[in-house]
Amino acid sequence: MASPNKLKIFNDPIYGFIPIPSPLIFDLIDHPYFQRLRRISQMGLSYLVYPGAHHTRFHHALGSMYLMQRAVQVLQFKGVAITDREREGLFVAILLHDIGHGPFSHAMEHSLAKGVDHEYISLQFMKALNEQFKGKLSLAIAIFTGKHPKKFLNQLVSSQLDMDRLDYLKRDSFYTGVAEGNTNAERLITMLNVVDGHLVVEEKGIYSVEKFLLARRFMYWQVYLHKTGVAAEQLLINILKRARELMQEGGSLSVNGALRFFLENQVNRSNFDAKTLQVFSELDDIDILSALKQWRHHPDRVLSRLCGMVIDRNLQHIKLRKEPMARDKFQKKFDAVRKKYQLSTNETSYFVFRGKVSNRAYDKDRQNINILKKNGNIRDVAKLSDNLVLTALAETVTKYYVCYPKDSI
Repeated sequence: MASPNKLKIFNDPIYGFIPIPSPLIFDLIDHPYFQRLRRISQMGLSYLVYPGAHHTRFHHALGSMYLMQRAVQVLQFKGVAITDREREGLFVAILLHDIGHGPFSHAMEHSLAKGVDHEYISLQFMKALNEQFKGKLSLAIAIFTGKHPKKFLNQLVSSQLDMDRLDYLKRDSFYTGVAEGNTNAERLITMLNVVDGHLVVEEKGIYSVEKFLLARRFMYWQVYLHKTGVAAEQLLINILKRARELMQEGGSLSVNGALRFFLENQVNRSNFDAKTLQVFSELDDIDILSALKQWRHHPDRVLSRLCGMVIDRNLQHIKLRKEPMARDKFQKKFDAVRKKYQLSTNETSYFVFRGKVSNRAYDKDRQNINILKKNGNIRDVAKLSDNLVLTALAETVTKYYVCYPKDSI
């Protein structure tokens, strides 16, 4: 029997044709761990705000790999030494950088496994795959964990101007229709270079960097941290919390094996072993949506009401402000809902709650974006730019929210 052609091409709506660069990449894409990403939404519940945002982590991973291919081509053309092994290591690292995301991506990051982020789970998947592929992912793991001696390789995968960010801003802007988030990824990549082993941007690309950072700010406050999306994700978190509470009290709950495992067990880093990883690999958005459809008919009025609110998009009212709501005012709102629906204090906390969200578009203290001037000097983009907005973008912005049922206003 003839061996299958592994150098195939994907047709992407953002970049056009994306080639698979090697048989190893083909086999990784074909693996069930990676195919699961087809069933993990890229933007959680953001489709409840932006109807077109139904793209997946699978799309994003392929797009990031394509941009990495372009970056390698540009750097090699400029004389930067990248071996064939390093090249493939970069492709594997960026392809698998988000493989550890759980259902609805960031929305449930710590709901299933406490204190276990998707980067940690991605690394566990990569280690498991490295065993299956007899050590072929060792270089990619070194790059992914930032341990490779060539720092610019690490920065291409994880930094303030990596291929991950370049793709998700452009892709999420496309699928949401938010034009302010669109960036010229190709232009930015063309301006990349390496000096003293570190990634830099040539001076003529400074305005593209400015636009990139502004686009990042727009996307976070207009899309990723949109108040309606925040309310929906908090409801989803509360649903899992309530389901776990009912199960611990001995209540009956219809739920599949993989999801049941994470509801019945307190999973954290200390016990996230190979068995847990395998169970995690069987979880995706479909499991959560299926559970919500079943639980909306559960006799527990809190769980059923929460599920119905998400499924029917009957979301809570949310107020987002620069200062937190006064304690007495919040308590008044809390008591009003508790009395109106005759709920206990614990039950009311699922419907009336507050919190905060924050974002810093440019973290100048962590792998800052360096600009290579024509005279050979290197300066941080915020110091070199004549755009005063960049100084503001380096500051953390925090906003406080309070959520409560609409019919209690």
